[in-house]
Amino acid sequence: MWKRLIIALFTVAVLSAPAFARVNLNFDVEVVPPPARVEVVPAPRPGYVWAPGYWAWEGGRHVWRGGHWVVVRPGYY
Repeated sequence: MWKRLIIALFTVAVLSAPAFARVNLNFDVEVVPPPARVEVVPAPRPGYVWAPGYWAWEGGRHVWRGGHWVVVRPGYY
């Protein structure tokens, strides 16, 4: 009897284990972005670092995202 109970509990534990799923999305952009734009970097601000602009892929085309100030995080560069 104990043997059957142990087997039943083990079966329930194994079958009720959570299932993990992973999804991978890959896409290729075969359109080369335009050359980077020249930005005038403002004067330094204490506690901030300048993040330069970049071309982002949005709505099936490249869109320029201008540079902006980011709060300094010690240990990051």
